[in-house]
Amino acid sequence: MSHLLSKNSLSKNSQQTGQTQTQLVTPKSANWRYVGFEAHQLKAGESITIETATDEVCAVILSGKANANTKLEAWKDIGDRMSVFDQKAPYSVYSPAQDEIHIEAITDVEVAFCKAPGKGGFKAKLISPEQCQYETRGVTSNTRHVCNILFGNEPADSLLVCEVITPSGGWSSYPPHKHDTDAAPAETQLEETYYHKIDPPQGFAFQRVYTDDRSIDETMAVEDGDLVMVPEGYHPVGVPHGYQSYYLNVMAGPSRNWIFHNDPDHEWIIERDKQR
Repeated sequence: MSHLLSKNSLSKNSQQTGQTQTQLVTPKSANWRYVGFEAHQLKAGESITIETATDEVCAVILSGKANANTKLEAWKDIGDRMSVFDQKAPYSVYSPAQDEIHIEAITDVEVAFCKAPGKGGFKAKLISPEQCQYETRGVTSNTRHVCNILFGNEPADSLLVCEVITPSGGWSSYPPHKHDTDAAPAETQLEETYYHKIDPPQGFAFQRVYTDDRSIDETMAVEDGDLVMVPEGYHPVGVPHGYQSYYLNVMAGPSRNWIFHNDPDHEWIIERDKQR
């Protein structure tokens, strides 16, 4: 297994023993500085509390309905989609450092906790679907549906969170781009995770992570619930015919600014697509 790939950890045995966690990545386990991520599957009536400590946290309700609260705020019956493939923006809860997020499942719920260093500069808040930015980008087999959850649409200390659906037979994060160099305004340094879901769930997609000098060059078959870590390099995703792909992206780095650099070998594709 690639050291960049974390497999879904929720086995049938762990489901029977009440374990809800499917993914857990920390800066220490990833051997980087900024991004943390965990995903949980809750049965109706189950709950989980995440202490934010020194992080800011964005809890994304991937599917299902839930009640949520932080230390000072509470929201009832949030969640408007039963699948990440409903092509609806999600409900999310943002919490600053030194706070907490409590999620109580009304229906079966999948929730992702996206983490990065926080300064406590913003108050806890609900991010509703109306506050997200949902758009379709690209042409032909490079078409993808993007939803900015905590990006330019909402302020934060360091977190950037978005999600992408790639149709059957398509590509996204393509042409390949990277954001691993702290050289604004040309490029910014951002660590990134990809939390993958596949429809139908028995399918798979491919993701390649590679650097210019090929010191990293790994191509991974990702399945439903897998997580890919991108410490540096280019990171395109391809989806086989018959399946569609979803992934939740979490990014953070020295500055909260997404400026990427395209792989020069493939940048010609952008100019060609402008003519279509």
